[in-house]
Amino acid sequence: MKIALHGLVFKPEHIPDIDRLFQELEKHQIEILVTEPMDRALKMLGKARHTYWLIENQEDLESVDFLISIGGDGTLLDAVCLIGHLEIPVLGLNTGRLGFLATAVTDRIGEVIENLAYANFQIETRSLISLECSRKLFNGINFALNEFTIHKRDTSSMITVHTYIDGKYLNSYWADGLIVSTPTGSTGYSLSCGGPLITPDTKSFVITPVSPHNLNVRPIIVSDDCEISFEIEGRSEKFLISLDSRSTSISSEIKLSVKKELFSAKLVKLPHFHFFDTLRQKLNWGFDMRN
Repeated sequence: MKIALHGLVFKPEHIPDIDRLFQELEKHQIEILVTEPMDRALKMLGKARHTYWLIENQEDLESVDFLISIGGDGTLLDAVCLIGHLEIPVLGLNTGRLGFLATAVTDRIGEVIENLAYANFQIETRSLISLECSRKLFNGINFALNEFTIHKRDTSSMITVHTYIDGKYLNSYWADGLIVSTPTGSTGYSLSCGGPLITPDTKSFVITPVSPHNLNVRPIIVSDDCEISFEIEGRSEKFLISLDSRSTSISSEIKLSVKKELFSAKLVKLPHFHFFDTLRQKLNWGFDMRN
């Protein structure tokens, strides 16, 4: 078995967890590969003495069975971009706060690796959102696990986003921006802007305005089989668009549309874990707040 490790930045207090992870992988005779960001992070901690192979391009990932993302949800989103169409199953090992995506905890590393080694897990398929535009953007990595966002730049006045579903006019949003979220992303930026929570297996997108001028405008759930296109107007000549944490500035002349990506993200679901468990812990559901 081959397992790739991906991480961005580590603190000194993470050293025992990283050492334990390598020890458990070696105990099960698993071949270890690391991404270039992970290699740099290990060298900064003085942990490059561990035995592993360096992944230098996407072709090196083709023989990998799993990828372990070490960090938070942002690190896992970065890992999904690295994997792309290969659909390698990803496990998020959380070294920070409770995440919706990185759910495995560091104090159970031995149990986590044992479950992988003995195939005691399930694979969740998460849909991705794909951006189509009239100019190449984001270095060709034009998909996201959480959301696509259109936003005004800096402190400029609100923008108008004319929105169409399969070519049919839906609405003109006078707002600071507009979010199109996947079910996975419904727990992120969309949620903070008043969007609904959606279970990961739902086949839909959520269109959520950011600080809309008209208070009667509400988020809407649409099928992920549709194509959503946009025309942007505003006093500024430039606007911001983003795919998860990656953003770039564009002009209103660029044509934009989003739809479901042809490939998907595969997330490892360990035993005794459910999406509802994370919801309750993250949002304090089920707790009597009157005390």
